[in-house]
Order: sequence, then structure tokens, then C-alpha cells
Amino acid sequence: MARSHDPKGSGGLSQRQLRVGEQVRHALAQVLQRGEIRDEVLEQTVVSVSEVRMSPDLKIATCFITPLGAVDPQLIVKALASHAKFIRGRVAPNLRQMKYMPEFRFRPDTSFDNFSKIDALLRSPEVARDLSHDDENDDAGSVSRNGEE
Repeated sequence: MARSHDPKGSGGLSQRQLRVGEQVRHALAQVLQRGEIRDEVLEQTVVSVSEVRMSPDLKIATCFITPLGAVDPQLIVKALASHAKFIRGRVAPNLRQMKYMPEFRFRPDTSFDNFSKIDALLRSPEVARDLSHDDENDDAGSVSRNGEE
């Protein structure tokens, strides 16, 4: 089965990578939810697994995590990385259909920070003023194009 070639080289994930990544995300979230990892930092923090990106050969799972609360994400990433082999063993029964159990790499998820920055920009008075000015022009333009009100 041939894959379509992406001429821009954007590196889009295959359907298989997306499906397996979601399965790994669910399995990892269950392990974290059950509190199976004995670590002082992790026991005191609720951790959300927002995304898991699989490598093309499905041997590496990059897990993007967000600690809920005022906890340093790097501290949580270090704690999870130190327990990566244990996590791999705990996740294995839920992923027994996979030929190889992936190696886990943990990264902080910064997408929520990016979303909040964009939201703050959109709510700023300068942008709101520009948007309301554009809306007025669009309304005036639509009336003149239609020729009727």
C-alpha cells in the first residue's frame, strides 16, 4: 500500500500513528489516574495527558503532559521520565496488540499557553477596535453589493 507523498514535507502523521497514539494516551492516562506510580511529586499532582505522538515506526511515544495546578511542568516531566520503564510495563497489558512496546518520552504541553496568549491578543482593545471597524466595513459593503437593505 503506497503512501501519498507530501511535497511540502510537513510530516503529517499517518492514520495508524494517530490511532496508536490515542490508544497509548488512554492507557497512560489510566495508569496515572490509578496512582500506580509511587513518586511524591506525582502523587500530589493531577496530570493530564493531552496528546501522544508516535514515531513512524511506532517505537517512540512522545507524551505531552499538563500538570493541573501551580506545579512546574519540568518537575513533572523529570518525575515521569525517571519512571518511564515502570510506566512502560504498566501500559503493556493494555497495548498487547502492538508488536513493540514504545519507549516513552515526556514533554510539557505548551499549547494551552499559546491558546491563552492568542485569546488575550484577540481580547485586547486594539484588536477589538480593528475587528469592529472591519465589521462595519463588511456591513456597508454587503448593502452596496446587494443594492437593497
